Formats: sequence, structure tokens, C-alpha cells
Amino acid sequence: MLLARLSNAAGVSSQENEIRDLIKQEASAKDGVEIKTDALGNLFARKRGKGEGPTVMVAAHMDEVGLMVVGVENSGLLRFRPMGGIDLRVLVAKQVFVGPERIPGVIGSKPIHLQKPEERRTPFRWEELYIDIGAKNKEEASRLVPVGTTAIFATVFQAMSDDLVMGKALDDRVGCKVLLDLLDGDYNCNLVAAFTVQEEVGLRGAGVAAYSVDPDLALVIEGTTASDVPGVKPHGHATSVGKGPALTFMDRVTIPAKPIVEKLQEVAKQEGISTQYRRATTGGTDAGVIRLTKGGIPVAGVSVPCRYIHSPASVASLKDIDATIRLVKAFLRTC
Repeated sequence: MLLARLSNAAGVSSQENEIRDLIKQEASAKDGVEIKTDALGNLFARKRGKGEGPTVMVAAHMDEVGLMVVGVENSGLLRFRPMGGIDLRVLVAKQVFVGPERIPGVIGSKPIHLQKPEERRTPFRWEELYIDIGAKNKEEASRLVPVGTTAIFATVFQAMSDDLVMGKALDDRVGCKVLLDLLDGDYNCNLVAAFTVQEEVGLRGAGVAAYSVDPDLALVIEGTTASDVPGVKPHGHATSVGKGPALTFMDRVTIPAKPIVEKLQEVAKQEGISTQYRRATTGGTDAGVIRLTKGGIPVAGVSVPCRYIHSPASVASLKDIDATIRLVKAFLRTC
């Protein structure tokens, strides 16, 4: 399954080589697609339109949250810091793969038996966590894992049911999957699928991508927070898994172009596709920097609900992903 391979591939922000190579291989095999990579590492797959339509950039980021090694103890344990927003409370005892060789490791901390009562009631600080790769000493660990090496969660993609799947980095490998499927379609508009870098550390790749492409309009495809879990009242659900793609009307970094949002709603109704609103206004996507590029680019977002994003494992619905593909393809046919 393509989504499994995308999810399992490594691609921490600034070191997206493995996931980019996989996407490039998939996109290059499609008819009529031109491939280009820029100096920052963004990957562009361009498919020229059959008519005189506009240029539409559809973006999804390749990078994932992860960890970077910043020091090595004399004992051989690795000190690290986050790459992107990660909740410290989910890290203890999680397995990781370190570096391109995927050296197995485990995130460790002070054992609970040795913690004082007050320590058990507070989350660990970064300084209190480390990665254990089984090295005997600093010399061995430094040889295997130089400072600056990144680590990914050692989560293997798997199906949980006929519809729900689990894997790491579904934010935003679900978006990458959508973009690759879009390249199979034929449209009057010129389509540029932009697989961007470094979104998780400040939306850095998308601005460069949008400046280069200079599209007439853009869509951002994301894996977004689904909070349909116990302890959250229904009116507080940002999105819900299984209820279709989510449309954004506002978030922390942008207000999408209303005409595009309305067009997406109209197309969804015509195609019989159930959609929902992304009801949380926190967080942001590549749309925030695309909107402000050059003289301004009209942009909107379509998101796939994912539970537990920015953690070792997320959960998403294959039906939601399929509905997102159908919605965006139908939208592009109107451009």
C-alpha cells in the first residue's frame, strides 16, 4: 500500500531525503508529469492542463516531527531535542530509529522507582530524557551517531480495521498520498503538486515553493487534529475521524480565501461528498505563508482528520482520504 510506504519512510524536517526519493519515484512513473527539486528540497510534480485554465498549486508537506541528537554522554546515552511540536509526555519508553541506518533505540528517563513523589506529578524536561542505543561509551555512540543526526519513531504502519489505519507521520503523509493520486487525473488547469519541506519547524518550504510556482490559486492538503475522543465534548471536537475531509475557515496563521472555500463546499455537495469544518482555530498550515507570497495568493485548506498527530502513532480513515482525493479532483476539474 502506497500510504504504508509513505508513512514508514523517514523525513524529519530538513532531512527529507528518503521520503522525497520515494515520492519522486512514484510521481516520475505517472504519464505527463515533469519533476523538479529546488535548492531547499521542495519537490514539484507538474502536469500541464488540456486547456487554458489557471495554474493551481496543491501542496502537502513531506517532513514529520522527530528528534535531533544534540549531545552524547560519557555513558553513550544520546541527548536530543525536538524537531517540531512534540508532547514530552508521550515519549518515555518509545522506540526510535536513529539516523539513515535506522539504529534501534529507546527513549529513557529516571526510573519511576527512584523518582520523588513530586517528580511523578510533573512531565519530564528535555534535559531528563535520553536515547539509549546500547552503546558502551561516548566514543562508540559518537562514531555511530554524530551530533546532528535525526531520529524517527519506530512505528510500523498497519491496518486496524477495514477503514482505520495507524502509522507515524500521517501528518502529512496522507496529504502526500492525495497529491500523488491527483497526478493521475486530467484537468484543464495546469497542476503543480508541491511536496514541501520543513513545515513542522515554521512553514519554511512552502513560501519558497509558492514564490517559484507563482500559481493563480492554491490548496493545502493536511493531516489535521481529530479530537473525537473521551474527555472532549462533541462541540469541542476539532474534527472527527470518519466524517469526511475538513474545510478550514480560519486558523492561527491565515484566513483562507472565501471564494475557494465556497467552491469546495459547492463541489462537495454536487459530488455527494460529506465534509466537515475544522472547528479549532489553533495551529497553522503551509497556507499561512502561501497566502502572503509575492502579491498574495488565494489559498484554502482541505484536511484529513487524524487522531494523535505529532505523536509516535496516528490514526486515520481510508474513507476520509478517498473522499479528500475525490473532492480535490472534482474541484480541479472546475478550474
